[in-house]
Amino acid sequence: MSPTVAMILTLAVGTYAFRLVGPVLHGRVAVPPRVQELLSAGAIVLLVALLATGSLTEGDGFAGWARPAGVLVGAVLAWRRAPFVVVVLGAAAAAAVLRAAGVG
Repeated sequence: MSPTVAMILTLAVGTYAFRLVGPVLHGRVAVPPRVQELLSAGAIVLLVALLATGSLTEGDGFAGWARPAGVLVGAVLAWRRAPFVVVVLGAAAAAAVLRAAGVG
């Protein structure tokens, strides 16, 4: 067995075990409220970091101003509770218009 196949199998077993732990330990282990708050905050921080790196960088450098502006338009539309399709199309249109105008 090649090292690649062994690694894939190891990750598959680890993923399955990780998913199985939740239902098996549910009700047996009490998580303190402070830990639950920290886990919720950690999830938000990870999502914001993913959003920031995805919207601000491309390759090794800055993605240009059109992409962050599109993300900002999408965020405003989502905040105003626009339908998901409107949010995506609005963000894409804003970035496209700026790129067509040469803002990049």
